[in-house]
Amino acid sequence: MWKTVLLELQKTDISFSKFEEVKAENLDFNNVNLARSKFKNANMRELELTEINLYGTQISDVNMSNARISHANLSDLEINYVHLMGATFRNIVLPNENDYNFDSEQNYKPVKFENCNLTKTQFTSCDLSNIEISNCNLEGLKINGILVEDLLKIYNQRN
Repeated sequence: MWKTVLLELQKTDISFSKFEEVKAENLDFNNVNLARSKFKNANMRELELTEINLYGTQISDVNMSNARISHANLSDLEINYVHLMGATFRNIVLPNENDYNFDSEQNYKPVKFENCNLTKTQFTSCDLSNIEISNCNLEGLKINGILVEDLLKIYNQRN
């Protein structure tokens, strides 16, 4: 049985938090540190994350349909079996040389989306060069307004 609570967070550090078996629809996190947190078996539809630090966070078996994520640090993020249908990513910060995504020998650990539903998801003003996407539904996925299917056709024509 779900318990209803009012949660309002702004300019807060709640790193290392766990959100397990939570129903948190229409949740809005603004300027919150969620580094190394865990989201598991949760329904978080219509989630809005703005100016958020998700460094080292693990998200698995979560419904995040229609999520809006902007100005977020996704370094060392793990996303597995997540439903992101209709999600929007804007101005997200991906790993760079100064992040912990690089080990002592400067080997890179990419941000991974595995077994996710990315149907109709949009990435806008995002550098996706350091992302791995595997076993995901990409139908209608747009990158900077262009369907990924069209980008793959252009890529295949060049190679």
